[in-house]
Amino acid sequence: MVDVGEKEVTARRAVARGSICMERATLNLIAEGGHPKGDVLAVARVAAIMATKRTSEIIPLCHPLFLTGVDVIFEMDSHAQCVHCTVTTETRERTGVEMEALSGVSAGLLTVYDMCKAVDRGMSITDVQLLEKSGGRSGDWERKT
Repeated sequence: MVDVGEKEVTARRAVARGSICMERATLNLIAEGGHPKGDVLAVARVAAIMATKRTSEIIPLCHPLFLTGVDVIFEMDSHAQCVHCTVTTETRERTGVEMEALSGVSAGLLTVYDMCKAVDRGMSITDVQLLEKSGGRSGDWERKT
């Protein structure tokens, strides 16, 4: 693990996003709340938050961080037949929260897949990526495309 002990404690923020695309009937099932396992997006939101908090346990060289805030947003996109997940993580630490945001997105989307796989095994998780980060020595960064 990289030694971050000499780095300054600063406010840090990261935003990541990804999507899960599926059959229209599956998207409708989620939107209507008619899934036999319950509210798919509510369960996925909890999974995303839990993943952000436990990132250092699954990414071997990731520092454990105290998160000061996590926001998870799911958007239904009927045109693309996808559910988009955006996770924003915040902290005041010596290292960034990009991995926490990416882990949250991944776990949220995997939870949607897990809950819906009985009706649609062909779902695709796509475009999991960092959108922006702020804070720290390297400063701010934002995806251009």
